[in-house]
Amino acid sequence: MRIADHARWDRGFPVKYLLVQKDEDGVEQLWGRCAGVEGFFVDPVPPPREVLTLRGCRPDGLLSEVLAEPGVSLRGLGDVCVEVWDDEEPVQWWTLVDAVLLAHQPHSADPKRYDIVLGAGVRNEESFFELPATPRFELFVGTTAAAASAGWCSGVDGLFRARVDPAPVPMELIGCEPAEPLLAALRRPRRSERDWAYLLVLDRHGTVMASRAVGLAITRARPSVFGGTLVDLTLTEGGDDRPSPAARPIWAEWYQGPPTEPNLWAPYDSQGRAAWLDLTTRAWRVPAPRPDHSGGEYHLDGRFVTDVAGLHCAIAEALLGPGRYFGREWDAFKDCLGGGFGVAPPFTLTWHDSEIARRALADVVKDPKAGLSYFEDIMRLLERYGVTVVLR
Repeated sequence: MRIADHARWDRGFPVKYLLVQKDEDGVEQLWGRCAGVEGFFVDPVPPPREVLTLRGCRPDGLLSEVLAEPGVSLRGLGDVCVEVWDDEEPVQWWTLVDAVLLAHQPHSADPKRYDIVLGAGVRNEESFFELPATPRFELFVGTTAAAASAGWCSGVDGLFRARVDPAPVPMELIGCEPAEPLLAALRRPRRSERDWAYLLVLDRHGTVMASRAVGLAITRARPSVFGGTLVDLTLTEGGDDRPSPAARPIWAEWYQGPPTEPNLWAPYDSQGRAAWLDLTTRAWRVPAPRPDHSGGEYHLDGRFVTDVAGLHCAIAEALLGPGRYFGREWDAFKDCLGGGFGVAPPFTLTWHDSEIARRALADVVKDPKAGLSYFEDIMRLLERYGVTVVLR
């Protein structure tokens, strides 16, 4: 299926979305094209609040600082990640969403440790495995890409119990022109959890700027508010990876076309910069990646590298130009250094104003065992792959 064949129609308003599904042979089929979507930008439904107790906790970082405050209570910690370790590696990942410290007391078996009571929503990040015989619970505060160690504990009361998934948030397709597969589904409506499609988001030039998975169970179909032969459809399941409403300005900027100037991501906060990186993951494929280029010198503008997302925006811009993709966190960045993304080591990277990143990321630690800051970890990774880094 050629996107260009379906990105235009003879109406007084543009096509902004294509609904596409792959058949059993992996061939893309057009299901419809739409003028608008309501419910595309949605914050995740927060999990219900619960009370949990971290037992025998030896706090570190932010958690240690909070406990040191006199009479502390009801202090917000943000999201707290709990990694459940066996003897060798983590086997479960949980997130305590918007955790609040409610109370704490010395642990009965060791007064240097604490029992800490938190209020939080609970989200399981990975498939549930059997609890190890002697688990260890590592604690982190922050995002997956930029988590800082918060210590460890010997148990978490209230963590291991069954929970009901929140109800799916629907999505409205507005001004939709159905293709034959969608017309057939409307004539014979049926529900199947396996019926999923991709909603392709087009920029004003008709180029795909992003895609999101949506369910094809249709709750309601009606004549469109646009009139004519168009229809408006309600999808029961709009997908769980929709962007936040806070990302609308970034998507509106990218709707005009991929950025052509450097540092357009810089005015946004960490959440906005992460949303910017989301869009670069699709943009690197359009046009198709060029053969890897090695050698030469690249210049990284470090003036705005104040968080992990900003670091990866700046590195990608230095190596490939505005709006391009070269990883969005440590593991993805490592993959890109291995080749296939337009630039491959060896080369020289001159990092201007590098002290800004060094200070801003000093407390961000990816691997507590190594004890390196995120800045130091990235430096070590670059050097390991044969990149000569010159700090200015």
